[in-house]
Amino acid sequence: MSEKIQKVLANAGVGSRRQIETWITQNRITVNGALATIGCRVDAQAKICIDNKPIKWQAQASDRTRILLYHKPEGEVATRSDPQGRATVFDNLPILRRQRWIQVGRLDLNTSGLLIFTTNGALANYLMHPRYEFEREYSVRVMGTVTDQALHQLKTGVLLEDGMAHFDSIIKDPGGTGINHWYHVTLKEGRQREVRRLWETQGVVVSRLIRVRYGSIWLPRRLKPGHYEELEKKQVHDFLSTCQFLDNKAPKNKA
Repeated sequence: MSEKIQKVLANAGVGSRRQIETWITQNRITVNGALATIGCRVDAQAKICIDNKPIKWQAQASDRTRILLYHKPEGEVATRSDPQGRATVFDNLPILRRQRWIQVGRLDLNTSGLLIFTTNGALANYLMHPRYEFEREYSVRVMGTVTDQALHQLKTGVLLEDGMAHFDSIIKDPGGTGINHWYHVTLKEGRQREVRRLWETQGVVVSRLIRVRYGSIWLPRRLKPGHYEELEKKQVHDFLSTCQFLDNKAPKNKA
């Protein structure tokens, strides 16, 4: 059985279909030593290279999309492997045959909470694409004095080294004592350390950061750090319907 190369590489998490098509027109992709063409089909034995580097991929054992929720603890690295030998978020995931888990976004070493994994690379690229603005929600504990002016600036926008940024909402929790205060914040992008950097512009330090929601998916309260939970088939279908991603087709409207 053969499949179009764009679908194969997108499902493998290499890039979006549009990116892959661009690389093909730039003569960066080869199949069995020959330059790839848009729409060419590959089978399970095909050797695919990008910039002369072999790409690890496997034919899909099933078209069914699987989605896994993982409660990342502090201290784990959100990468498939770590040169320093530290524990990674992939160490505790179930082993797959003829498929692999693809991570949706990242969390910093000292940030805990919800990480989503899927077997569908095209879905992972879609969920991470800035165009669709999937909302992320965090529970954050800060140390220091937070004024009304500071909250106003964080919602209207502050200049970071990589551009303007802001929270879409900030809600103060009743918890916290002394100089420690808890807030729930939301934003629609995932720049590196963005939540921490935003708070730091107001002279306070983030002492605890937990991602509790990504889009419409919440971190289950019952899910302990270092554990995972796979969505059932109906839950996956409902989620794909909600974010308008079904049958590996790109959504028609913004999520």
